Amino acid sequence: MTKNLDPITSFDFLDRLKSQTTAAHRKLESLPLSASILSPKMKLEEYCHYLSLMYDVHYSTQEIIFPLLKDLIPDLKEREKTQLIEEDLSFLNCKKSKTTSVFINQDITIPFALGIFYVVEGSSLGGRFILKNLETIPGLDQQKGVSYFTGYGNKTGSYWKNFLNILSVYNEQHNAEDEIIEGAVYAFECIYNHFLNTVRNEN
Repeated sequence: MTKNLDPITSFDFLDRLKSQTTAAHRKLESLPLSASILSPKMKLEEYCHYLSLMYDVHYSTQEIIFPLLKDLIPDLKEREKTQLIEEDLSFLNCKKSKTTSVFINQDITIPFALGIFYVVEGSSLGGRFILKNLETIPGLDQQKGVSYFTGYGNKTGSYWKNFLNILSVYNEQHNAEDEIIEGAVYAFECIYNHFLNTVRNEN
């Protein structure tokens, strides 16, 4: 039987998780590529590059993280994003020649994996905000090429809350806060390095 969740304990944990990852999150957002996605002057080649890099992030997540969390998160299949990015890249006639592994920690535990997934799933919330800008860009203003950022649509909030509940219950049952936070910081750092070190036009 699932343990009843203490809402105060849950809030404290999630608040600490957010605060402990703020610096890494801001560092990622400070990259020119991260900023470009929010610019009304964004170019489609920048968008293609961004999508290509995020494909790597989600591919790594599905290959490495999903198997560790399959018994914890019942709707994992619905949270796959690679096919959405493939649709957008196809619409934009952008070719991706190779896939790069983003998460290479060889001994990822379940709580560490939950921290990584916290970052990856959290990007769906930001995606809804980014979508508003994308829909003003010529070539993306007909609701085409934005499948990834559309994501869960109007269910985005409920998907996020459901995951946070699972995360909080796991932490309360396993006292895994430190490892979860470590996983989240690791995810931000890995994505930052991937964005920083991968040049445009891989092929």
